[in-house]
Amino acid sequence: MFDNLREEANSSPYFQENAKFLPAAGTTSDPVVSKPRKLLGMTPVQRFIIAVMLAIVVCNLGLMCLLVTGRMGI
Repeated sequence: MFDNLREEANSSPYFQENAKFLPAAGTTSDPVVSKPRKLLGMTPVQRFIIAVMLAIVVCNLGLMCLLVTGRMGI
Protein backbone atom coordinates (compact mmCIF):
# COMPACT_ATOMS: atom_id res chain seq x y z
CA MET A 1 0.00 0.00 0.00
CA PHE A 2 2.76 2.45 0.94
CA ASP A 3 5.42 0.99 -1.37
CA ASN A 4 5.16 3.56 -4.14
CA LEU A 5 3.92 6.48 -2.10
CA ARG A 6 6.96 8.68 -2.78
CA GLU A 7 6.81 8.01 -6.53
CA GLU A 8 3.09 8.78 -6.62
CA ALA A 9 3.62 12.02 -4.75
CA ASN A 10 6.34 13.13 -7.20
CA SER A 11 4.46 11.99 -10.29
CA SER A 12 3.87 14.54 -13.01
CA PRO A 13 0.02 14.44 -13.19
CA TYR A 14 -0.16 15.91 -9.68
CA PHE A 15 2.03 18.82 -10.67
CA GLN A 16 0.27 19.32 -14.00
CA GLU A 17 -3.08 19.73 -12.27
CA ASN A 18 -1.70 22.39 -9.94
CA ALA A 19 0.27 24.12 -12.70
CA LYS A 20 -2.86 25.66 -14.20
CA PHE A 21 -3.47 27.58 -10.96
CA LEU A 22 0.08 28.91 -10.64
CA PRO A 23 1.30 31.92 -12.65
CA ALA A 24 3.70 31.13 -15.45
CA ALA A 25 7.39 31.44 -14.64
CA GLY A 26 8.80 34.78 -15.68
CA THR A 27 5.47 36.58 -15.60
CA THR A 28 5.44 39.60 -13.41
CA SER A 29 2.22 40.88 -12.00
CA ASP A 30 1.66 44.05 -10.10
CA PRO A 31 1.08 43.50 -6.40
CA VAL A 32 -2.42 44.17 -5.25
CA VAL A 33 -2.53 47.26 -3.08
CA SER A 34 -5.30 47.08 -0.53
CA LYS A 35 -6.73 49.90 1.51
CA PRO A 36 -6.04 49.83 5.23
CA ARG A 37 -8.84 48.13 7.11
CA LYS A 38 -11.06 50.42 9.11
CA LEU A 39 -13.45 49.21 11.76
CA LEU A 40 -16.37 51.59 12.31
CA GLY A 41 -14.54 54.11 10.13
CA MET A 42 -11.65 54.54 12.59
CA THR A 43 -7.94 53.96 12.23
CA PRO A 44 -6.16 51.62 14.66
CA VAL A 45 -4.77 54.57 16.65
CA GLN A 46 -8.24 56.06 17.07
CA ARG A 47 -9.64 52.70 18.22
CA PHE A 48 -6.81 52.38 20.74
CA ILE A 49 -7.53 55.84 22.19
CA ILE A 50 -11.24 54.99 22.49
CA ALA A 51 -10.37 51.72 24.25
CA VAL A 52 -8.06 53.50 26.73
CA MET A 53 -10.69 56.16 27.44
CA LEU A 54 -13.32 53.45 28.00
CA ALA A 55 -11.01 51.62 30.42
CA ILE A 56 -10.43 54.83 32.39
CA VAL A 57 -14.19 55.48 32.60
CA VAL A 58 -14.86 51.93 33.83
CA CYS A 59 -12.12 52.22 36.47
CA ASN A 60 -13.51 55.56 37.66
CA LEU A 61 -17.03 54.17 37.91
CA GLY A 62 -15.78 51.19 39.90
CA LEU A 63 -13.82 53.45 42.23
CA MET A 64 -16.84 55.69 42.79
CA CYS A 65 -19.03 52.67 43.46
CA LEU A 66 -16.56 51.42 46.09
CA LEU A 67 -16.42 54.85 47.73
CA VAL A 68 -20.21 55.21 47.83
CA THR A 69 -20.77 51.76 49.33
CA GLY A 70 -18.09 52.37 51.94
CA ARG A 71 -15.94 49.40 51.04
CA MET A 72 -12.97 51.67 50.48
CA GLY A 73 -11.99 54.88 52.22
CA ILE A 74 -10.00 57.81 51.05
